[in-house]
Parts: sequence; C-alpha cells; structure tokens
Amino acid sequence: MDIRQESLKKHKEWHGKIKIEPVARATNAEELSLAYTPGVAEPCLAIAENPELSYSLTRRWNTVAVITDGTAILGLGDIGGVAGMPVMEGKCLLFKEFADIDAIPLCVSTKDTDEFVATVRNISESFGGINLEDIAAPRCFEIERRLKEECNVPIFHDDQHGTAIIVAAALLNALRLTSKKLEEIKLVICGAGAAGTAIGRHIASLGCRNIIYVDRTGAIAHGDQFENPEHYLLAEESNPNCERGTIGDILKGADAVIGVSRPGLITSDMIRTMAKDPIVFSLANPTPEIMPDEAIAGGAAVVGTGRSDFPNQINNVLAFPGIFRGVLDSRASDVNDEMKKAATFALANLISDDELSQNYIIPSPFDKRVVSSIAKAVAKAARCSGVAK
Repeated sequence: MDIRQESLKKHKEWHGKIKIEPVARATNAEELSLAYTPGVAEPCLAIAENPELSYSLTRRWNTVAVITDGTAILGLGDIGGVAGMPVMEGKCLLFKEFADIDAIPLCVSTKDTDEFVATVRNISESFGGINLEDIAAPRCFEIERRLKEECNVPIFHDDQHGTAIIVAAALLNALRLTSKKLEEIKLVICGAGAAGTAIGRHIASLGCRNIIYVDRTGAIAHGDQFENPEHYLLAEESNPNCERGTIGDILKGADAVIGVSRPGLITSDMIRTMAKDPIVFSLANPTPEIMPDEAIAGGAAVVGTGRSDFPNQINNVLAFPGIFRGVLDSRASDVNDEMKKAATFALANLISDDELSQNYIIPSPFDKRVVSSIAKAVAKAARCSGVAK
C-alpha cells in the first residue's frame, strides 16, 4: 500500500486528527457553578469592561484559527473548503505537536472576497491570531491586505510568508556554502503566484538586487502587459536589466533558481547554462520542477525540494509553529517584516559552518531547537519594532 492509500485508511480510523479536551472540570455542582453558570458571569463582565482580559480569562491567548476558502489546496487546486478540511486539520495538528498551540480549522464556503473578509473579520476576536491557508492568487493578496487593515489580531498567510522565510534561510546557507553574496547574485523565481511573489519580496528585503520572476508566459519585465494586476508591481520591483524570454533563456548565468510552479519545467541542460556552483530549489510538490539527481547531473552545487525523501527539505512546518509561538507569547498585533527577517536568520543560524554541507543547509522539522529559536527571535523583533503588547 502506498502512502496515499495508507493515509486514507488512517484518516478513516482517526475520524479527524484533532479534538478538544477540557482544562476545567464539570463533574459536580461546585465545578459546574465555577466553570459555567452562575460563576461564569464574572469573567464575562470583566471582559466586557476590558476586552484585553480575554487573553488571560479565556484560551484566546493560545488559540489560532486556520482558515481557507478551498481554492488552492496543496497541489490539488480549487477543490472547495470541505475537501480541504483534512489539510486544515493537519495544519492544526502541527501547531499542537510542534508549538503546543491550539488551532481550529475553519473552511469558509465562498469565493467572494468581500464575504470572506467579512467572515474572518467578524470571528477574529475569538482568536489570538489568524493563519490564512491555501487561498488562490491573486485574491490572497487582497484578502491578507484587507484583513490586516480591518482586524485587531495578527494575520499571517503561511503559503506566502512561511514559505518565504524558510526558502530565504535555506538560500542564505546555500550562499554561505558556495561563497556567494546575496547582493551580487542573479536569482530566478519560477512561478509568480502567492509563494513566488512572497519569496522574491522577502529575499529582496534581505538585500538581493537582481531577482527575475518567470511565469507561464516568460519573464516578467517592465513595459509588458499582464493579466494579473500583481505582476505590474512585480515588474516595477524586479528584473533590473529588463531580461525577456523563457525560463531557459533567463536561467543563463543565474546563480540560483527557486521553483514554485509545476513539474518538469527545468532540465539538466538549463542548469548547465547557469553560473558556477548554481543553487537549485525545485519546490513543486509532489513532483518538482527538476529531480535532484538531474539537477546535480547538470552541475548544481546545492539542491533543495519540498519532499521528505530527499536532503534539504524546505517545508513550512519549519516556520509557522515557531512564528506563531513568538507572536502569541509577545501578544504581537502584527507579523511585520522585522519579525519575518528575525525568523529567517534564526532558522539559518541553527546550522554552524562546521555542520553546513551540500546535503544539510536547513534543519530538520524535528530538530527541537527550531521552534524555540524562531519563537524567541520573533518575540524579540516584535518588541523592538513596537508591535508587542
């Protein structure tokens, strides 16, 4: 039985991957009176007078909502919110296992941006933070932007920013291994959706000056016409030399390529045209843009994928548990650029110069240092940037 069939079997056995268990008890009249009526009226009145007390009198301080509209579930596409529930439950499981955070899966059955934003806004104060998940581009950009403006709790789209943080940490270490400088490299990003856009912008904020996005029509360059309005912004922000052409054209002379697109897009011959000791992150799942053995055959010095059966797995579980642990612990009102950078450097710095190798540029998700290191760095950055409460 392969892993997918085995997973289906286990899901039938589990009947869901998470459950709610009480902290308080209600086994006798006194316990019932304390946890519920009439005693519960007192914390209600206290919160009504000062809503901030909801963080100390309820479980809100350690609870996150994992919310999707079902339009971009894994690599399965627009399969709907209900069909995406196993993924949302899985995300909640990881929150609990890795960072001891209670997370609630919520699937909102609408593709209307206004309706989705209103729904999330209206329930947001039940949680300490909101993790947006598997929402298709370009709607995800507007949804996140509006929710950040309209909500009083931190909003984080993991497909964008969690991915960007981990990829950037892996890239920094790959550059350290190959003795290249971030500000001097030519970086190509295959795929200009939610993940690709966030990856490029985050790496640019760290100092990379020459980033070129390539989508299905070719390189995104200033002066071109685009269906996606977000691409006009990307054209202004990137490709300083206004290069045009296919992925094969743009990879010539590139130092690194990050694929967040589709299987089989990159070939060994393309890798051979890149600069010396190229870095190849082919992150399409389950089948990457180029398989690791093919990338190495083309001369790649460092290869990363999103898969657990190859070295250098670039997986979001490395970031979001620690990020939200730091956010909740500091009572941050936002997840800002300073906090994202802090998470990136904390993750990258877990690997020493002595440990760094072709097959070890990013820690394992099961490395016990990951969550605590990221959480401390994020909380400190929240305090220093003025968003911690």
